[in-house]
Amino acid sequence: MSSSTAAMTRQWTTWGPVVAAIALGAAWGRDLPGFVVGLIALCLLAAVLAAVHHAEVIAHRVGEPFGSLVLAVAVTVIEVGLIVTLMVGGGEGTSTYARDTVFAAVMITCNGIVGISLLVGALRNRVAVFNAEGSGGALAIVCTLATMTLVLPTFTTSHPGPEFSGAQLIFAAVASLFLYAVFVGVQTVRHRDYFLPVPRPGHESEDEHAAPPGDREAWTSLGLLLLALVAVVGNAKLISPTIEDGVQSAGLPKAVVGVVIALMVLLPETLAAVRAARRDRMQTSLNLAYGSAIASIGLTIPSIALASIWLSGPLVLGLGPLHLALLALTGVVSALTVVPGRATLLQGGVHLSIFAAFVFLSFSP
Repeated sequence: MSSSTAAMTRQWTTWGPVVAAIALGAAWGRDLPGFVVGLIALCLLAAVLAAVHHAEVIAHRVGEPFGSLVLAVAVTVIEVGLIVTLMVGGGEGTSTYARDTVFAAVMITCNGIVGISLLVGALRNRVAVFNAEGSGGALAIVCTLATMTLVLPTFTTSHPGPEFSGAQLIFAAVASLFLYAVFVGVQTVRHRDYFLPVPRPGHESEDEHAAPPGDREAWTSLGLLLLALVAVVGNAKLISPTIEDGVQSAGLPKAVVGVVIALMVLLPETLAAVRAARRDRMQTSLNLAYGSAIASIGLTIPSIALASIWLSGPLVLGLGPLHLALLALTGVVSALTVVPGRATLLQGGVHLSIFAAFVFLSFSP
């Protein structure tokens, strides 16, 4: 990258989050006309692209797998705050908001992000290579967390409906936090090598030879990353009423709104994973995908359990038969994908087909 191009990138990735945050503050709590919604959408896109840039700066400074962990946790923490805020605010349909958001995040990460990353990696090198030990362990935690928090409430009998009793919700929250803590410890300390990109002779990426950024640049990027993510989630919430009105006027299910918002919120991780795949760093892409799914469940459910003290109304977590089938299919196919440690266009196409089925059935259940 030339010095002039690098300088231009630094300028717009610095001002992009700031402008998006200013737009968020100016528009918050107001009725927005159509052209303002369009400007907010442009600010959201700028914040997404800036977030990806700053996440890559931090990743290059701290190395893998810490870099992908920073982005996954930062996005999830802000997403959790958005969920809790909306549920505390009340309103029709909030009883299933946490369930729908978490399930959408699992399907987007495990099928959408994984599928497109495998497709990009396989198109570049014919075969995408990654660590089966790390990816398999992460997938096992995703499946366990999803089953404990989204499947079991459908079959428990202590409380009517697909809901946990108070004691069951506390157990699920503690178990989720425990599994998330174990995953972070294994990923960053105990077996860090399982989550590092697999070296391939003749396929070194540019960032492996470039000097890492200094402490000042890394801290600046961290601050701008957090600001960008706040702007992404906040601006996504601002344009959600417009999306909801469009969905309602088209006669589509209300769950479509949650899918669209989840897609926007997870866009930074998607772009970062695709860029990593293009650089032949497939393990980084899978770290982002499975790490985001683990963080989404492991942090959301405990937060919702704590917030339920102040929430009124039921908290529906159990999935219906259609989503249970999609979740089971995702678990089986994902296991077959990660166990060999190698994947081709075939596996990428299968995951994208499952993701397409999820999106289509969200519009036409």
